[in-house]
Amino acid sequence: MRIEGNIQKSGKWWAVEIPLLLVYTQGKTKKEAFKMVKNAVEELVDVKGFKIDVEESDKNVFSIGANDDSKLMAFALQQQRASRNLSIRDIAEKLGSKSPTSYSRYEKGTVKPSLDKFSELLRAIDEDLEPILKIG
Repeated sequence: MRIEGNIQKSGKWWAVEIPLLLVYTQGKTKKEAFKMVKNAVEELVDVKGFKIDVEESDKNVFSIGANDDSKLMAFALQQQRASRNLSIRDIAEKLGSKSPTSYSRYEKGTVKPSLDKFSELLRAIDEDLEPILKIG
Protein backbone atom coordinates (compact mmCIF):
# COMPACT_ATOMS: atom_id res chain seq x y z
CA MET A 1 0.00 0.00 0.00
CA ARG A 2 1.20 3.47 -0.80
CA ILE A 3 -0.27 6.82 0.26
CA GLU A 4 -0.07 9.82 -2.03
CA GLY A 5 1.30 13.21 -1.18
CA ASN A 6 1.92 16.47 -3.00
CA ILE A 7 5.04 18.54 -3.43
CA GLN A 8 5.34 21.98 -4.95
CA LYS A 9 7.79 24.83 -5.10
CA SER A 10 6.76 27.78 -2.96
CA GLY A 11 9.23 30.61 -3.32
CA LYS A 12 12.64 29.26 -2.31
CA TRP A 13 11.14 26.22 -0.57
CA TRP A 14 9.61 22.91 -1.59
CA ALA A 15 6.39 22.39 0.36
CA VAL A 16 5.33 18.79 1.02
CA GLU A 17 1.98 17.50 2.25
CA ILE A 18 0.41 14.12 2.87
CA PRO A 19 -3.26 15.02 3.43
CA LEU A 20 -4.37 11.60 4.74
CA LEU A 21 -1.67 11.68 7.43
CA LEU A 22 -1.98 15.43 8.07
CA VAL A 23 1.77 15.77 7.66
CA TYR A 24 3.23 18.97 6.23
CA THR A 25 6.86 19.98 5.94
CA GLN A 26 9.32 21.68 3.61
CA GLY A 27 12.87 21.67 2.37
CA LYS A 28 15.20 23.94 0.44
CA THR A 29 15.50 21.31 -2.29
CA LYS A 30 13.13 18.60 -3.48
CA LYS A 31 15.50 15.97 -2.13
CA GLU A 32 15.62 17.67 1.26
CA ALA A 33 11.80 18.00 1.33
CA PHE A 34 11.43 14.25 0.70
CA LYS A 35 13.98 13.55 3.45
CA MET A 36 12.04 15.82 5.82
CA VAL A 37 8.71 14.09 5.13
CA LYS A 38 10.34 10.68 5.62
CA ASN A 39 11.80 11.79 8.96
CA ALA A 40 8.53 13.45 10.02
CA VAL A 41 6.37 10.37 9.39
CA GLU A 42 8.84 7.98 11.01
CA GLU A 43 9.14 10.24 14.08
CA LEU A 44 5.39 10.74 14.38
CA VAL A 45 4.58 7.03 14.06
CA ASP A 46 7.24 6.46 16.74
CA VAL A 47 7.49 2.66 16.48
CA LYS A 48 10.89 1.01 16.73
CA GLY A 49 11.99 -0.27 13.32
CA PHE A 50 9.22 1.53 11.42
CA LYS A 51 10.54 2.89 8.12
CA ILE A 52 8.98 4.53 5.12
CA ASP A 53 10.21 5.08 1.61
CA VAL A 54 9.36 8.04 -0.58
CA GLU A 55 8.86 7.59 -4.30
CA GLU A 56 8.30 10.44 -6.73
CA SER A 57 5.42 9.60 -9.06
CA ASP A 58 4.81 12.70 -11.10
CA LYS A 59 5.84 16.33 -11.30
CA ASN A 60 3.98 17.32 -8.13
CA VAL A 61 2.96 13.92 -6.74
CA PHE A 62 4.82 11.35 -4.67
CA SER A 63 3.87 8.37 -2.58
CA ILE A 64 5.08 6.80 0.62
CA GLY A 65 5.12 3.15 1.55
CA ALA A 66 6.03 1.51 4.82
CA ASN A 67 7.66 -1.67 6.02
CA ASP A 68 4.55 -2.12 8.22
CA ASP A 69 1.24 -1.14 6.59
CA SER A 70 -0.74 -1.71 9.79
CA LYS A 71 1.29 0.94 11.65
CA LEU A 72 0.90 3.39 8.76
CA MET A 73 -2.87 2.81 8.67
CA ALA A 74 -3.03 3.14 12.46
CA PHE A 75 -1.26 6.49 12.27
CA ALA A 76 -3.67 7.74 9.57
CA LEU A 77 -6.66 6.75 11.73
CA GLN A 78 -5.18 8.44 14.81
CA GLN A 79 -4.41 11.65 12.93
CA GLN A 80 -7.82 11.90 11.29
CA ARG A 81 -9.75 11.12 14.48
CA ALA A 82 -7.71 13.54 16.62
CA SER A 83 -8.05 16.34 14.04
CA ARG A 84 -11.83 16.11 14.46
CA ASN A 85 -11.69 15.98 18.27
CA LEU A 86 -13.38 12.58 18.36
CA SER A 87 -12.76 9.93 20.99
CA ILE A 88 -12.21 6.26 20.30
CA ARG A 89 -15.62 5.69 21.91
CA ASP A 90 -17.20 8.15 19.42
CA ILE A 91 -15.84 6.14 16.49
CA ALA A 92 -16.88 2.82 18.02
CA GLU A 93 -20.42 4.15 18.38
CA LYS A 94 -20.46 5.32 14.76
CA LEU A 95 -19.37 1.82 13.76
CA GLY A 96 -22.26 0.35 15.77
CA SER A 97 -20.02 -1.21 18.41
CA LYS A 98 -20.61 -1.06 22.14
CA SER A 99 -16.93 -1.71 22.82
CA PRO A 100 -14.28 0.82 21.82
CA THR A 101 -11.65 -1.90 22.21
CA SER A 102 -12.23 -3.40 18.77
CA TYR A 103 -11.68 -0.02 17.05
CA SER A 104 -8.70 0.83 19.27
CA ARG A 105 -6.88 -2.27 17.99
CA TYR A 106 -6.86 -0.69 14.52
CA GLU A 107 -5.42 2.55 15.92
CA LYS A 108 -2.74 0.65 17.81
CA GLY A 109 -1.81 -1.25 14.66
CA THR A 110 -2.30 -4.60 16.35
CA VAL A 111 -4.96 -5.48 13.76
CA LYS A 112 -4.41 -4.68 10.10
CA PRO A 113 -7.64 -3.72 8.34
CA SER A 114 -8.40 -4.73 4.77
CA LEU A 115 -8.59 -1.76 2.40
CA ASP A 116 -12.40 -1.96 2.52
CA LYS A 117 -12.34 -1.93 6.32
CA PHE A 118 -9.81 0.92 6.33
CA SER A 119 -12.17 2.98 4.15
CA GLU A 120 -15.08 2.11 6.46
CA LEU A 121 -13.07 3.22 9.51
CA LEU A 122 -12.13 6.51 7.84
CA ARG A 123 -15.77 7.14 6.86
CA ALA A 124 -16.77 6.57 10.50
CA ILE A 125 -14.41 9.41 11.36
CA ASP A 126 -15.77 11.64 8.58
CA GLU A 127 -18.29 10.44 6.02
CA ASP A 128 -16.65 12.62 3.34
CA LEU A 129 -13.17 11.27 4.00
CA GLU A 130 -11.85 9.29 1.05
CA PRO A 131 -8.23 8.23 1.13
CA ILE A 132 -6.04 8.42 -1.93
CA LEU A 133 -4.09 5.20 -1.86
CA LYS A 134 -1.88 3.46 -4.35
CA ILE A 135 -1.41 -0.25 -4.38
CA GLY A 136 2.09 -1.14 -5.36
